[in-house]
Amino acid sequence: MKFILSRCVSARRAWRLAVCAGWAGWTVASAWAAGPAVASGPRVTSGAVQAAPASAPHSTAPTAAASMAPAASALMAASAVHAASGAHVAAASAASAASAASAANAAASATANASAPEAAGPAPLVLPEHPKLTPEQAADETRRALALRDDFAREVKRRLRVPLADQRAYGQRLQDALDEKDLGALAGEYVILVDRNANVQALFVYFRAMPDDPWQMIGASPVATGRPGEFDHFLTPLGVFNHTPSNMDFRAEGTMNQNGIRGYGARDMRIYDLGWVDGERGWGKGGVSPMRFQMHATDPDRLEPLLGIRHSKGCVRIPSTLNRFIDHHGIIDAEYQALVESGKSLWVLHSDRQITPWAGRFIVVIDSARKKRPAWAPAPGSKAHAQVPKGGDTAD
Repeated sequence: MKFILSRCVSARRAWRLAVCAGWAGWTVASAWAAGPAVASGPRVTSGAVQAAPASAPHSTAPTAAASMAPAASALMAASAVHAASGAHVAAASAASAASAASAANAAASATANASAPEAAGPAPLVLPEHPKLTPEQAADETRRALALRDDFAREVKRRLRVPLADQRAYGQRLQDALDEKDLGALAGEYVILVDRNANVQALFVYFRAMPDDPWQMIGASPVATGRPGEFDHFLTPLGVFNHTPSNMDFRAEGTMNQNGIRGYGARDMRIYDLGWVDGERGWGKGGVSPMRFQMHATDPDRLEPLLGIRHSKGCVRIPSTLNRFIDHHGIIDAEYQALVESGKSLWVLHSDRQITPWAGRFIVVIDSARKKRPAWAPAPGSKAHAQVPKGGDTAD
């Protein structure tokens, strides 16, 4: 019995790598389900390397566990084995020790599976195919796609006024990052670009119709990325990340953590899950560890005013109105929409959304290495810092 229980405890330790706050003390909604019902995910302790509390539910609804990506799948498998183990042990006490041995073998297998998120890497990036356009068609697509600027200006409350020269410079940085991943010919869809540089902390939405066209900015907003120097805080990873249903999104419950913070923001905010990636540890001697990478809203009253400085545990925090904008227009929902068009039902996608014909799938993170903060990316003032309660800095 002690052997079996120790295996189950080991399986729970797979949760120690969860970085973002919804994996960290706030109940969240499962995203992959056939119907509209909202299922709550398991409550786990905050942080990338902290174990789940002993009182956490050990068995959850399948839809909730399935939506929480590879680590959750491993935990669900371990939970099933745990339940099975108890049955086998009970049977063994009545009959023989053979079934107990079988349960131990199953638990050992579950422990191996629980470590899978550490070994599993992201799927290779593939250049999406789009119809070839004539110059006239490309010009028309560009005109219509850039009309989203009006929606951005109307719907997103926290915006950055980026000068044209910087818009072009960031368009080139985007192109360079795509070239590094053999995605230089990407066109015909929106792309999200994040500059994690401590002096910038900004998100940009870009579009171009043809591979030879320059990238043109739709809009920009302040963000908060990973703040090094404290335990359990990663630098936000650099690279090109695919937003795919393989790491299914979910929605915030809007509940408070122990410090009075809504880490994923208000209820119904969408968490864009990018899966397990290698993150650079910002504490101790540094190094690299697997981290769960997400883009999400944050507490609208306490932490959203701090957007514009590094303040997260590694994820990308965005304004709530930008979260809704990206969600409502399906800016990076190309692969989600493909599932919908194939007949799948995803409750995480609102029925009243107006998905753009140019939905994309990539979030690109760069570091511009700027040594001085530009005037168009101001840092939050002292009033914003004063709103953070004690312990609020520990939220992602």
